[in-house]
Amino acid sequence: MVEPDTIWQWLAEVPDPEIPVVSVTELGIIREVRWDGDTLHVAVTPTYSGCPATAVIDLMVEDKLREKGVEKIALERRLSPPWTTDWITGSARDKLREYGIAPPVDGTASDGRMGRAARMAGSNLTIECPRCGSSHTDKVSQFGSTPCKAAYVCRDCLEPFDYFKCH
Repeated sequence: MVEPDTIWQWLAEVPDPEIPVVSVTELGIIREVRWDGDTLHVAVTPTYSGCPATAVIDLMVEDKLREKGVEKIALERRLSPPWTTDWITGSARDKLREYGIAPPVDGTASDGRMGRAARMAGSNLTIECPRCGSSHTDKVSQFGSTPCKAAYVCRDCLEPFDYFKCH
């Protein structure tokens, strides 16, 4: 049996299908890896319950583990606690920015709910442009290239970009 730490390293090689510069572990959607007898259990928490990429992520996780020689795999969908952008690692936030996606603004609580200050600010949150760093940006649409992102435009460099919404 392979040690769980090694399995975590393997899963860190699995890219998110919608944002391939970050891994599923960096996004925090892999919640647990454990052996039960000869079966490897992997708990996956989707970014939201209706995420269309969830089935693809499951397939990619299974493929990676089978490639590494794991034969018996049980993937479990874990919806509680719900995924929160707090689970995105600092390195993933940097990678998102470099890729042209504004990472989530800090302000979600550990229970996955937006903090009071962020909630009160609502659409008045300052979202920095990932290309030029300007805070002179405007929300164009509540939904961007995927439902977990909003569409923004920078008033300084005039570039459109996605913002990974807090939730």
